[in-house]
Amino acid sequence: MKKKTYQYVFLDLDDTIWDFHANAKLSLQDVFEYRKLYNYFQNFEEFFSIYEKKNTELWESYGKGEVTKDFLMAERFRYPLAKMGLNDLTLAEEIGIQYLDILPTKKTLVPHAKEVLDYLSNKYPLSIISNGFVEVQHKKLNSSGIRHYFKHIILSEEAKALKPDKRIFEYTMQLNGATRQNSIMIGDNYEADIKGAINAGIDQIYFPPHPIKKSACPPCTFHINNLKEVFDIL
Repeated sequence: MKKKTYQYVFLDLDDTIWDFHANAKLSLQDVFEYRKLYNYFQNFEEFFSIYEKKNTELWESYGKGEVTKDFLMAERFRYPLAKMGLNDLTLAEEIGIQYLDILPTKKTLVPHAKEVLDYLSNKYPLSIISNGFVEVQHKKLNSSGIRHYFKHIILSEEAKALKPDKRIFEYTMQLNGATRQNSIMIGDNYEADIKGAINAGIDQIYFPPHPIKKSACPPCTFHINNLKEVFDIL
């Protein structure tokens, strides 16, 4: 079968290119020490496990439009503090601000991200499509030295639509002068990135957070377990 030709590549940022999990953990360790949260938690890992579970739940709710950005930013820290008997919303809000100041300064990329971006940017106009916050995502791109790879940075707050809403993908295609037929989306989040691209009629490359067998992979155009496998597709 003849290999399909694409002209535009769209990518998610967090945990597809920029290693959100690693950078978030490093940033939270900084906050944990600075705020002396070891006075309330047995250790950092206890704090992080409570935070991470709640943060994932809140981002899922945010993606569905069930909670606001401000609620997410405060609640993800209020909750673990409250679990330890510390009901201090002001502290939670201060921690949230400090975390967002530190987070985008971290520079860890997903393995092989740089070489894949070098390869793709020589062949296609690249666009980021992200649900992340405007003030944070641009700083991440700049501090990690990858901003120059992308023609467009499309963020949900500016596009007025969150992945998996097809409107953010349609907005990206409009900016690029692209079509459904000549565009492809690469992302790690099945619900947001892959279902969103499917909703918009765009082909997808699913790069799951943890390797999965092809037989266990949910429906997608392509599935990879290592970012370098993009070389075989594009």
